[in-house]
Amino acid sequence: MDPPVASPADPPVPSAQNSATPVARPPLVAKPVTAWAIGMLMAKVPCSAREATQILQAAADMAHLSAAEIAAAVVSGARGEAAPAHVERALRRTVLVARSASPGAARGTGLLPSLTRTEEVLSRLHGCRARLAQAPGDPGALRAMDDAAYTPCVLLGQPRLRLAISAAEQHLSDLR
Repeated sequence: MDPPVASPADPPVPSAQNSATPVARPPLVAKPVTAWAIGMLMAKVPCSAREATQILQAAADMAHLSAAEIAAAVVSGARGEAAPAHVERALRRTVLVARSASPGAARGTGLLPSLTRTEEVLSRLHGCRARLAQAPGDPGALRAMDDAAYTPCVLLGQPRLRLAISAAEQHLSDLR
C-alpha cells in the first residue's frame, strides 16, 4: 500500500518545523505552519494578516512561548488535537481583545458609501473569508482576505475590521 500523500489543502505538520530557531529569525509568515495559523485567525476573527500576526505574538507573550509554537498549536487544534490549557487561554483572550473595540477607537466617516458599494464590499469580504477558511495556507486566499479586510476599514473610517463590519451592517440596516 502506498503511503498517504499530502494535498495542498492539508495543514502543514508542525513537527516538520525546525525546533532550533536562529536568533535572527525570518519574518513570522515565512513558515508554512505560521502562514496556515495566520490564515485561520484571519478567517475566524476576522482580521487582516497584520492583526493575525499580532494576535499570534500577543498569545505567545501571554503563554511565554514563541509565536511559532502558538501557530503550531493553532494548526494542531484544527486537526482536533487539544492544546495545553495555558495556550488555549492565551489564544482565547487575545482573540477576544482583537474582536472588541478599543475605547475611543470608533470614528465614523462624514460621507458613507452607497448601499450597493457597501453590499459589494461585505459580499467580497465574506467570500474571501469563506475561501480562507477552506484553505488557510493558500497565499492567494491570504492576500485576497487581507485586501478585502482593508477595504471596509477605509470605506467606513474604522480602525479595525470588526468595527468596520458592524458599521457596514448598521449602515445597510439604516438604509433599508
